[in-house]
Amino acid sequence: MELMPDQGSWTEEQYLAFTDHTNRLIEFTDGFVEFLPTPTDRHQSILQFLFLAFHAFVTPRDGKVHFSPLRLQIRPDKYREPDLLLLLSAKDPRRANRYWSGADLVLEVVSKDKPERDLVDKRFDYAEAKVPEYWIVNPQDETILVLRQKGGSYKRERKCRRGDTASASSHVVEGFSVQVSAVFDVE
Repeated sequence: MELMPDQGSWTEEQYLAFTDHTNRLIEFTDGFVEFLPTPTDRHQSILQFLFLAFHAFVTPRDGKVHFSPLRLQIRPDKYREPDLLLLLSAKDPRRANRYWSGADLVLEVVSKDKPERDLVDKRFDYAEAKVPEYWIVNPQDETILVLRQKGGSYKRERKCRRGDTASASSHVVEGFSVQVSAVFDVE
């Protein structure tokens, strides 16, 4: 840790090289790194359920879905590590080995430590990256917020609760749906 650059002076290449050699979730913005908390068992169970559902839906359609840690470049000098990233085509040129330079859909499971990171900060970041759809899965109030990009920012498409079916109403994953209760009843 003593050999690491000071906050504010990290370069993009230093960040990429450092995160190439760790399994920690670390995000990067304009010279600053942010170490994210280790996900909880519940967080991972929810993420696993959603990953498997999206995987079963997009893989036969030649799509690709991954879960964290995998970096998403928002723009030069800015990277996030979404809980889930999806591309409609596995051959999409934005899909690279080291990091993706875009996605068709991203999903975050809200962390208790700093909910505004997922609810506010990343909402602006993914809009800046022009990701068409952003799903915010909130275990605290057991909701799934489906946001769709319109005019450079996200508009609320749907806020789903227990008893509802969360679905993508855009062209991104047309026909995909998941029962909200099933998402939050995972063990």
